[in-house]
Amino acid sequence: MNPDNLEEARAIFSGIKRAAEKTQNTHVVICPPFMFLSLLAKNQTPKLTVGAQDIFHEVSGPYTGEISPVMVKNSGAAHVIIGHSERRVLGDTNEVVNKKILAAVREDLNVIFCVGEEKRDSEGSYLEFIKQEIIQGLAKVQKKFLFNLTIAYEPIWEIGKNDRNVMAGKDIHEMAIYLKKILGDLYDPVSAEKVPILYGGSASSFNAEDIVKDGHVNGLLVGRQSLRPEEFGEILRIVDAIKSPAA
Repeated sequence: MNPDNLEEARAIFSGIKRAAEKTQNTHVVICPPFMFLSLLAKNQTPKLTVGAQDIFHEVSGPYTGEISPVMVKNSGAAHVIIGHSERRVLGDTNEVVNKKILAAVREDLNVIFCVGEEKRDSEGSYLEFIKQEIIQGLAKVQKKFLFNLTIAYEPIWEIGKNDRNVMAGKDIHEMAIYLKKILGDLYDPVSAEKVPILYGGSASSFNAEDIVKDGHVNGLLVGRQSLRPEEFGEILRIVDAIKSPAA
C-alpha cells in the first residue's frame, strides 16, 4: 500500500523504467496500487509492464469497492498478483484464490500466483500445505492457461527478515523442483517446465545472485526494495547479468 501519492508513484516508476531499459534479458512488471494503474500503464515499454496487486473474481455486479479483471485489463495492465501472502492474511482462501485465477485467465491476464508456507516443520507437512495451495488454486484451470501463469514462491516466514539470512540458493532450487513436480502431476512435465518460478522473501541486491543463480529460479518477486529505484535497479543489473547468454 505504497506510495501514498501520484507524484511519488511516478518518480519510482520513472527510476525503475530507466533501469529496466538498460537490461537485455530481463522483463520487469510493476504492480502499483489500483489508483495509479491506468496512469502508469500509459508509460509501459516492451521491457516494463504493469499489473494489479489483486482482483475480484466477478467481472461486474453489486460489489462495492472491488476491482474486476475487466477493469484491470481495460486500465492497460497485463498482469495480476493473486494469492499474495498479505491477501491470504486478509481472508483469501485457496477457494477464493482459485476463483480469482479463473476470472483472470478468462480475461487473458497473466497471473502471478503466490504460494508459500507460514512456517516449516521437521515432519515436512509444509510440503503438503504448498501442494494443496497449488492443487486447489488451479482447480479447473485448463492446461492452455499455463501460458498465462507464473508461480511465485514466497515463504511467509522469510518475509521481512534481514536480507543476509534468507534461504540458501540450493534450498530454493529444491523447492523450485518440487513446485514443477506438482505442476507436472497436475498437467504434464513438459507444460510444467514452461511455467516460470519466482522467489519472494526479503529479496535484495545482496542476495539476488544467490537466489536466482543457485536457486535456479526465473526471477524475483520484490517487496519493499521495489520502492527504492536505485536498489531495484541494482537487482535488475545482477539478474540481467545472470540471464545473459554469455553468463
